[in-house]
Amino acid sequence: MKALVALILLVQLPIHKAVPAAAPAPLGCDDPESEAAAEVAVSYINGHSHHGYKFALNRIENIRVLPQGLNNDIMFLELDLLETTCHVLSPMPLANCTVRSFTQHAVEGDCDVKLQKLDGKFSVLASKCHSHADSSEDVLKLCPDCPLLASLNNTEVLTTVTAALSDHNSKTADAYLRLLEIGRAKIQYYPAHIVSVEFAVAATNCSAEEAKDNVEACQLLPDDQSNFGFCTATMVMSPSQDLRVDCQLYGHQVPTPDIPFLSRPGVTYSQPGQDTSAGLVPSVVQGFTSHNLKLSHNNPAASESSSSEFPTFMLSAKFVAKRAVAQHDKVPHPVSFVPPPPPPCPGKIRHFKI
Repeated sequence: MKALVALILLVQLPIHKAVPAAAPAPLGCDDPESEAAAEVAVSYINGHSHHGYKFALNRIENIRVLPQGLNNDIMFLELDLLETTCHVLSPMPLANCTVRSFTQHAVEGDCDVKLQKLDGKFSVLASKCHSHADSSEDVLKLCPDCPLLASLNNTEVLTTVTAALSDHNSKTADAYLRLLEIGRAKIQYYPAHIVSVEFAVAATNCSAEEAKDNVEACQLLPDDQSNFGFCTATMVMSPSQDLRVDCQLYGHQVPTPDIPFLSRPGVTYSQPGQDTSAGLVPSVVQGFTSHNLKLSHNNPAASESSSSEFPTFMLSAKFVAKRAVAQHDKVPHPVSFVPPPPPPCPGKIRHFKI
């Protein structure tokens, strides 16, 4: 009898089905893991850029994670970057590089980066970027008198670079320098006509004095002795003429195994007797005011939409969130119902928005 009563009570007990574990919340753009991945991505971009300047992170626009197995994730990042004052050959740590201000005619970079996180360690699999200077109209609205970026192959720019390098080589007792590339140039017309330039250089195996006798014999130093540097120059064209030049060599740096230093600038070095512009790749500078990151980072596999890891039926986190809110608007819910918030992206702006 007791057994029968117990059986009846058991039958009357509510049956509880096992509730599946909730899916992990989407990774936010400002989460520590996202920022760690972005730091690795930016370091990779700067380390594999062949022209121009280092870029700093301005904002994480989006992040997507695709689990591959235990402690193994594929991550897709969309990053907004801003140009700094450090050339890609500079040994200065990125943390010490100054981001150019809006009034200095800023340059923005947009990058897609594909990474793998395996056992807690990030590695970059692909990168795809493009960069561009802010519009002249935007700069002039905020600063009507600010000089704007000039084309890197502008005649006045080339003349200033040639004069500046010749002036430095004629006055130094150190190594004779050759041009690698012009990085940036600005021309001001009022109240004085002033041309300002920045350019990367490399030391040769000649002293400046030796070069006076036989400049054709002066060659760039080999990899195990290479010494790169950076120059800034300002030439006042009118009402009076004046030239000021400052060149600093970085000293020899040990190249990383996969990026020999002589290939890192990605330029055709100027040869004796040729115009200064010979130190540039024509396709790079023709009519452009800045070096495009696309020249160094153009792997379509870096984009989520082009990656085989994401089937076409998988929707982006932003679209899923929008669809969930739309469905909520159509279907009645209890008053206490709160739709799930969209993933916290894009992230915070670290410097300024272009």
